[in-house]
Amino acid sequence: MAVKRPPGPQGNFLLGNVRDFGQDPPGYLLHLAQTYGGMVHFRLMQYHTYLLADSDYVREVLVAQAENIEKAPLDRQILGKFLGNGLLTSEGVFHARQRRLAQPAFHMKRIRTYADVMVGYTDHLLAEWQDGQNRDVADDMMRLTMHIVSKTLFDADAVTESEDTAVSVGRAIHDLQAVSNGDYRRGFVLPSWLPTAGNRKRQRAIADYSQTIAQIIAERRATAVHGQITDNGDLLSMLMLSQDEDGGFMDDRQLRDEVATLFAAGHETTSNALSWTWYLLSQNPEAEAELHEELDGVLHGRTPTLDDLPHLPYTLQVIKEAMRLYPPAWILNGRTPLTDVEIGGYTLPKGSMIFIAPYVMQRLPQHFPDPEQFLPERWTPEMEKALPKYAYMPFGGGPRVCIGNSFAMMEAQLILATIAQRYRLRLVAGTAVQPEALITMSPAGGLPMIVEAREPGREWEDTALPELVVV
Repeated sequence: MAVKRPPGPQGNFLLGNVRDFGQDPPGYLLHLAQTYGGMVHFRLMQYHTYLLADSDYVREVLVAQAENIEKAPLDRQILGKFLGNGLLTSEGVFHARQRRLAQPAFHMKRIRTYADVMVGYTDHLLAEWQDGQNRDVADDMMRLTMHIVSKTLFDADAVTESEDTAVSVGRAIHDLQAVSNGDYRRGFVLPSWLPTAGNRKRQRAIADYSQTIAQIIAERRATAVHGQITDNGDLLSMLMLSQDEDGGFMDDRQLRDEVATLFAAGHETTSNALSWTWYLLSQNPEAEAELHEELDGVLHGRTPTLDDLPHLPYTLQVIKEAMRLYPPAWILNGRTPLTDVEIGGYTLPKGSMIFIAPYVMQRLPQHFPDPEQFLPERWTPEMEKALPKYAYMPFGGGPRVCIGNSFAMMEAQLILATIAQRYRLRLVAGTAVQPEALITMSPAGGLPMIVEAREPGREWEDTALPELVVV
């Protein structure tokens, strides 16, 4: 019996829709959803691919039929080369065990203790800034979140005595992500034994990273008292202390994989979210003014604390809206059915590819009126309550929702409040900002901005805003 497929574009006989998709992946997927509806069939060479742009269909894949659908082999192959068998790449019973072991590290009581670290490193960054200075804010946000994750994850102080450790890990993860981005562009992974520049770079980075993390773990084990790991207050301590229902602990290899996963996910995604937030605020002066008014009214010039966050609702709305327009994880890892599955009256065959893109879901007008507009005020409690569960998913959804989502939101809100009460950021004149959609979505080529100190009574000059370039 013929498979009933959803509508979609025809494409080239051999390549399918590879060319259109490759030119602008997020824009092409959004175009498909706008043209064909909640489920679209297209082809990437030999892969029959299904884009889901309906919250009920997304729930089927991530929750209702999750046992019959796994992460696509290509994604696991590429990411597994540097994340090993961590939470992002593992499957089934093993993933469930690791999730249970890692969960205590992200208990809200634990996460709250990191607020002072987040604000302290932000203050350290601002000590470098000077009024009127031209800075690559994307690079600043990347370094800032790398410092924070280094301290909170394995207690490496990236600005004092342990700088070499934190920078070494950060550089290795950056190199591994860069090589992986190349694999995604190519559409396949070259054998590890081929002496390509990418393979050599990957092997060096894995060796450097593995050696550094192995040393950290060994030092922790060496300082154990009667075999009991000391809690240093960081996430690694919790990962090493956590036991499963049978009394088992993570071994050193699994600790390495989970630290790699948390480090990679814990700084690049948040830094990109903040970069897009600064960009969007620079393009929307009314929203920026409302943010400053809230911060001035609550903080009165002092450093924000964790207790201030409930009193800064608009600050949180700004972050949520920036992540709606530019979700750092713009597309979830591809999924592959283990057997034929039925969703929405259509058959998704075994071995096909399923795409779920938060970038697409979060620009659908049926859920977000005026979807291309930056409107933080849309995030009222009433709006969020009425929103379908999987219409907004910057952290994914279902059993595999990002384990660090509360950490990331607290971090972003504290950083935004700390910087925005002291500075106003303006895009350098003539800069065209183009999103680059790789593993994460970042501003291509960085984000050159002028940082202007906010002083009482200072009058701001009106500057022409460059045209917003979106994909």
